[in-house]
Amino acid sequence: MPDPMMFREDAFVVLETNQPEQFLTTDELLEKLKSVLADMQDNLPRELESLSTVEAQARHLIDTACELDVGRDRFLQWYVVRLEK
Repeated sequence: MPDPMMFREDAFVVLETNQPEQFLTTDELLEKLKSVLADMQDNLPRELESLSTVEAQARHLIDTACELDVGRDRFLQWYVVRLEK
């Protein structure tokens, strides 16, 4: 049986074009994704089109993905990290 700690999200390291890496909480990442997605509503990935709110789209990404295509020569990636042993 897997250890429940394996599924705990302490923080995320976020990698973004021309930015230093950032460590964000789940709530901070949610806000960041909502902001990015709000500007992308006319060009959403197909899997997000059926979700009715920006918050639902952002939560779906946190739960199921680790990157968002934000345009040519740009990237936005996030990975779960555990800050305590």
